[in-house]
Amino acid sequence: MPLSPPAPETVTRPVPETEEDQILNLSLRPKRFEEFIGQQAVVDNLRVAVQAAKRRKEPLEHLLLAGPPGLGKTSLAHIIANEMSAKITATSGPAIERAGDLIGILTNLGQGDALFIDEIHRLSKVVEEFLYPAMENYEIDFVVDKGPYAKTIKFRLKHFTLVGATTRAGLLSNPLRSRFGMVYHLEFYQPQELEEIVRRSAKVLGLSIHDDACAEIARRSRGTPRVANRLLRRVRDYAQVKRQETVVKEVAEAALDAQGVDAYGLDPIDRKVLRTIMEVYGGGPVGIEALAAALNEERDTIVDIVEPFLLSAGFLKRTARGRKATRLAYQHLTQ
Repeated sequence: MPLSPPAPETVTRPVPETEEDQILNLSLRPKRFEEFIGQQAVVDNLRVAVQAAKRRKEPLEHLLLAGPPGLGKTSLAHIIANEMSAKITATSGPAIERAGDLIGILTNLGQGDALFIDEIHRLSKVVEEFLYPAMENYEIDFVVDKGPYAKTIKFRLKHFTLVGATTRAGLLSNPLRSRFGMVYHLEFYQPQELEEIVRRSAKVLGLSIHDDACAEIARRSRGTPRVANRLLRRVRDYAQVKRQETVVKEVAEAALDAQGVDAYGLDPIDRKVLRTIMEVYGGGPVGIEALAAALNEERDTIVDIVEPFLLSAGFLKRTARGRKATRLAYQHLTQ
């Protein structure tokens, strides 16, 4: 009797359910929809979908979340698993190198479990094609041996929910995208939302902080909760070393200035990108490959991490001929 391929090493864990777990682990991730701040339209639609699925006693439809890094895609995947009282298995596109890896993961999923694949656009074509029947019919065909000895083994799967996350939605193939029942794009956060996130995270961390300090951290957080929480931790470190029991605006400003994060939230690599365009290429346009070479940075680092915020904040324009620095970039960097 043929054996199922062994399951690869993936992160499989039940989602913590109590606030005590959150405090003990110092995890700043929200665990329920009620704790998630921002992305209101997306959260409202997901809440309706989860409630409907629970009433029908069915697994949630497959879900694709797109948007720049740090906006809450992973948090929403874990929240959905929590709300559905399901176990979640988390992996990433690059980690699934072979079809056997994917089959091992899928055959170990239970009824109603959630499979979270981060950076799903980086799945290989061969692995991706194994997902099609798994998503549609909850079965996969695995071919063993070759030539005249080849035979197909059919694996029946439990009904599961695939939650895919991508920072490059345009790189997803149409066949894969069309198999998701729900597709949502996450946007950058407003300063007021980030301020609320900073205030909540400070409470989880047991940090005393003034509202104006929360606002200062939020203003420099690039519209991204992950950045806001990272900066909050650095401010906490600074305040602790300087023996400041309560974080006020002046302490937050000093800590963020020391990290090289300016009043607009630009960090050293942001400014380096803009200055290179302005000084080396006369303001642009410049192609992404030439820009990456001049900066000695990976192309994907610029495209996935640096560019989205610079574009949304109005410091950069993307044209058919390449990237251009805007008037706002000149005003900010030459003042």
